[in-house]
Amino acid sequence: MNGTYEVKLDAFEGPLDLLLHLVNELEIDIYDIPVAEITEQYMEYVNTMQKIELNIASEYLVMAATLLEIKSAMLLPKKEVISEDEYEEDPREELINRLIEYRKYKQAAEDLQEKELEENQLYTRSPFQFDKDVINNETNEKGDVSIYDLLKALNKVFERKHWYAPLDTKVSRMEISIEERMDQILLKIKQTNKPIQFDQLFPFPNRTHIVTTFLAILQLIKDRQIQCKQEKHFQPIIISRLEA
Repeated sequence: MNGTYEVKLDAFEGPLDLLLHLVNELEIDIYDIPVAEITEQYMEYVNTMQKIELNIASEYLVMAATLLEIKSAMLLPKKEVISEDEYEEDPREELINRLIEYRKYKQAAEDLQEKELEENQLYTRSPFQFDKDVINNETNEKGDVSIYDLLKALNKVFERKHWYAPLDTKVSRMEISIEERMDQILLKIKQTNKPIQFDQLFPFPNRTHIVTTFLAILQLIKDRQIQCKQEKHFQPIIISRLEA
């Protein structure tokens, strides 16, 4: 094992999806994006992906370069307008148009998915009296936490002082499979008998262990074995068992 742990995730939908997430999270006007702030936040996510050696698509890096270019253009002195008919192009215009277009199609896709889920709830069968608990379990959601919320929480884990302690030149052998880590996480939740905070699942300052744990959490969410909740933005993410 050489210490390199490259991972490719399908959970990330692309740089425009990340930008739209930031626009919503920061509650900013999509028609008047503060480029400096959005670039800083975007780069924080990209740097976190690189810290855990996610094999992120090159389009994320292209978008990072685009944001930096727009940011530089915004810092340049504005040209003096000679006449009222003269139009000075906003460096953000093309990006804003792409975001608006992406938001439109994303919303349409979500609406179609919602209709599909509604249709899946329609069955032709004889009448049956459902138990209240059964109904509640059927409508239980994974949680209101997105992949980007989890990534932000992971970055906070990295920001702890001891994560930045000098690493030994020798790589510590801490080999564990994602399946094993999934079992450990479920056991920890069961033993504590109450929801636990996201950062409590990262006890070791070991890159391989961090990546494996992160992927195990994502897989458990996908398998509907756990759910992640966050009362408000920037508050701790709480993980609990999602009963079948």
